[in-house]
Amino acid sequence: MSGALRRNTTLTRLLHNHTRHRPIPTSPAAQFQTKAYLRAPNVFRKAKDNYSLLSSSAFFSAKPSSSSSAASSSTGLVAWYLGLVKNRPVLTKSVTAALIYTAADLSSQTIAKSDSYDPVRTIRMAAYGMVILGPSLHFWFNFMAKTFPKRDMLSTLKKMAMGQGVYGPTMTVVFFSVNAFLQGENGGEVFDRLKRDLVPTLLSGVMYWPVCDFITFRFIPVHLQTLVSNGFSYLWTIYLTYMASLEKASAVAID
Repeated sequence: MSGALRRNTTLTRLLHNHTRHRPIPTSPAAQFQTKAYLRAPNVFRKAKDNYSLLSSSAFFSAKPSSSSSAASSSTGLVAWYLGLVKNRPVLTKSVTAALIYTAADLSSQTIAKSDSYDPVRTIRMAAYGMVILGPSLHFWFNFMAKTFPKRDMLSTLKKMAMGQGVYGPTMTVVFFSVNAFLQGENGGEVFDRLKRDLVPTLLSGVMYWPVCDFITFRFIPVHLQTLVSNGFSYLWTIYLTYMASLEKASAVAID
């Protein structure tokens, strides 16, 4: 009996040891849930990183939207103007010259601080830019491009010399004469005005226009040279409109 009891005790101890060291069986579903649980922090971490990346990229892409829209609008305006220059070059350059002469005369009257604004004078200057200056610049620059097709230093200097020696003096005489006639002056009064104002104006032009002509002829394409020259003409036209608005030379001499 004691032997049977010992065998039962030994058998119980063996079963207990076997159960304690035996791995707990797990089902495939349980293994899948365990792996999914272990992978969950990585999934959440990746999702958080992706959200941060998307939000930061959206912030930086939305930030320059106003500047990009402004740049696109300015580019569209330039393309629109270049299209007009290509399709209707004379008309476009004439209107551009008229607008610049209008702005220059308004600036000149503002700087002079005249007692009353003279709209007739502004219309006169705009008409000169529209009818005379714009078309003449178009044909002059095309003539220079055909006569001296290169844009090297020697050709640029030749164009500058032609501008200062031929085109500039001719257009200055035309400007003073047309403006004087439109103000009701006769031939003698126009001649007296030219004798008084032409040489000082040409000397002032020699100090201003060579640099402008060098930039225009050296670096600007032919179809845009009129626009650039009109831009330079803004300051020059303020001076011209001031000179053209002076009293008659005969009246000054009498006084």
